[in-house]
Amino acid sequence: MRNRADACAPASRARRWKSYGASWAMILPAMLFLLFFVIYPVINMGVLSLFKGNATKPYKEFVGVDNYYRLFFVKDDFYKALANTCAYTVGALVCVMVFSLLLAQWLQKDRRVNRVAQTVFFTPHLIAGVSAGFIWGWLMSSQSYGLFNTVLNVLGLSSVKWLDDSSTAMLSIIIMNTWKSVGYYALIILSSMKSIPAEIYEAAKLDNASGIKTFFRITLPMISPQLFFLLITITTGSFKVFDSVRIMTGGGPGDSTRVLSMYIYDYAFMRNNTLGYACAAGMVMLLIMVVITIIDFAFVEKKVHYQ
Repeated sequence: MRNRADACAPASRARRWKSYGASWAMILPAMLFLLFFVIYPVINMGVLSLFKGNATKPYKEFVGVDNYYRLFFVKDDFYKALANTCAYTVGALVCVMVFSLLLAQWLQKDRRVNRVAQTVFFTPHLIAGVSAGFIWGWLMSSQSYGLFNTVLNVLGLSSVKWLDDSSTAMLSIIIMNTWKSVGYYALIILSSMKSIPAEIYEAAKLDNASGIKTFFRITLPMISPQLFFLLITITTGSFKVFDSVRIMTGGGPGDSTRVLSMYIYDYAFMRNNTLGYACAAGMVMLLIMVVITIIDFAFVEKKVHYQ
């Protein structure tokens, strides 16, 4: 019996190593993608942030942490871009989360109109960000062809400078991106709502719980893992907004909608010998996003109810 066990041991080890090899082979493409398109660019950006140069000659002059010093203590436009980014992120996060919840709650009932509505509300998510920016730029234009102002004028109301006024430009961008994203996130929330056992809602009805109380005491806690996931993805996505701002306002009027991504793009490609400065701003932006994510996991995740 012992000789038989000894004979089976090499075959067992071979099967085990074969299983390990198959597992590593399946995750190897994802690891290579992460290495070449995420880790390496971040390391390279950190190296470039220590130099002064342009895109064609990035290693022109080593300046150490001078780019970071200029970023925080010399130039004041970085704080303006950071404030605009925070304003957009908070506005987009609140609007998308609230309207996605309301839309998902409305779509939860199994009705024929809701089946069509799911497709209709999801369609804007399929539109490219650049195309959506052009469409909404036309809708909100202050020119005679601007549809929104045309409708307002027909109703006897005065025109609104949607994209040409610093007080409404950022709000207009938030409205556009909310329209584009709300259908996608509503379907994610809707799928989590439908996974809640019906027995829980039946028990709430037996206890004569109101609809509002049922929503806040049952629905929200049960879908909190999905809401936490949306919190992370919407926050990081909003912090990197670029295409819609670039198309609709170009960062204007003035610097009222100039967000960090546009700030980095401007210094990296539109000016001379400022690539290192742009990389320093990119590293700071990355650090801010990491800190926000850590805070979310450290404090917000404690409120998540995992089944």
